[in-house]
Amino acid sequence: MSDTVELLRALIRNACVNDGTPESGQEIRSVETLREFFGRPGTDYEPVPGRTSTVYRIPGSEPTAPALTLMGHLDVVPVSEAGWSTDPFAATVKDGFVWGRGAVDMLNLTAAMASVFRQYLDGDLAPLPGDLVFLAVADEEAGGALGARQLVEQRWDLVATDYLLTEIAYPPLRLDGEPAFPISVGEKGPFWTILRSRGRPGHGSVPYAADNAMEPLVDAMSALFATPSPVSISDVWRAFVETAGFEETLAARLTDADQVDAAIDEVAETSPRLAAYLHACTHLTVSPNVVRSGVKANVIPDSAEGQVDFRALPGQGRDDIDDHIRKAVGAGVDRLDIVPVADFEANASAVGSSLWDCIVDAIEVHTGSRRVVPTMMPATTDARFFRARGVTAYGVGLFDEAMSFPDFLTMFHGHDERVSLASVESTTSLISSILSRWRTA
Repeated sequence: MSDTVELLRALIRNACVNDGTPESGQEIRSVETLREFFGRPGTDYEPVPGRTSTVYRIPGSEPTAPALTLMGHLDVVPVSEAGWSTDPFAATVKDGFVWGRGAVDMLNLTAAMASVFRQYLDGDLAPLPGDLVFLAVADEEAGGALGARQLVEQRWDLVATDYLLTEIAYPPLRLDGEPAFPISVGEKGPFWTILRSRGRPGHGSVPYAADNAMEPLVDAMSALFATPSPVSISDVWRAFVETAGFEETLAARLTDADQVDAAIDEVAETSPRLAAYLHACTHLTVSPNVVRSGVKANVIPDSAEGQVDFRALPGQGRDDIDDHIRKAVGAGVDRLDIVPVADFEANASAVGSSLWDCIVDAIEVHTGSRRVVPTMMPATTDARFFRARGVTAYGVGLFDEAMSFPDFLTMFHGHDERVSLASVESTTSLISSILSRWRTA
């Protein structure tokens, strides 16, 4: 197997599982793997022991030329091993796939970028006009506070760049029979929120007229589940629909705020996974995911807490989230404290930049097609910290069709995450071609 595949397998086996606590992750293991892969150390950044990011920079031949960064993250989310058909950290090769947590999100891209970067680091390829940077970061899966965010805010001298290639990469869409290649240009903004309620403790055997803190919280969470979320049709969404290959009438409905819900329901009849993606890209999404309360089965709780994952589209912000909570919960909202945890507005990079042109040219070289689809991601990546600095950022890869676009979406944070060997190799080749074209852009 190629060096890229073996690096991917090593990164999976390192099991840098980030559960959100400062001591988890331990990305130092994968930094050491990269140090061995490159044959030299980078510049490490470690705000908490073991939570290490690393930076390699190759100076360009022209001091005024724009810098380009290849950024991958090293951490992965936890797994529920009972749902897997292989050991999630064994990096098993089976049926033409590498199986393991992080195979898709995003260690495949991290490994592909490292393989291409090493050719420049070793001098096999001449330096680019501007600096070429390889950045492998910690803590992306918990919001980036111990990784990209601190590096951008506190060590811009290490990571300064003009352009960025990172996640997410998708397989091609085939809505009208012809492949359309997604390029991630933007992402929704996370507005993680805690709802807290208070009550009075008492004995569970006498619940009549008790002030149980669970009641207002459960009512609120139930109301959030039941209340339709607001629709927003963004420019990025319109561009996606126009180029993805939807049937003309369906495309018109998917870009009409009054008809989009019915259109998504129609898509769900044949492709529920694609429908979930369409819904996420057109709505303020609301996902109540955590409830905590009580200390013992026979003690009425005096406090309760719920965590809700709100994801906002361009133009939506904290006021829209709080508004939605008030409308959904009604009078019961007076019994809740609404506590923002992380507020990040949606962000996007414009198409048509010099890097965009290089990506499209490279896709044509490898596929014979220039049909690309600017894509908004429902999820959030570390690209947002760089875009806030004016950096143009895209996510792209080149996948075979062993897995469809809708099926691929289930791999993120799901069971049996895997990527085909062919996709790892073709993505590596695509990134190499993008950099070759970047040299003369």
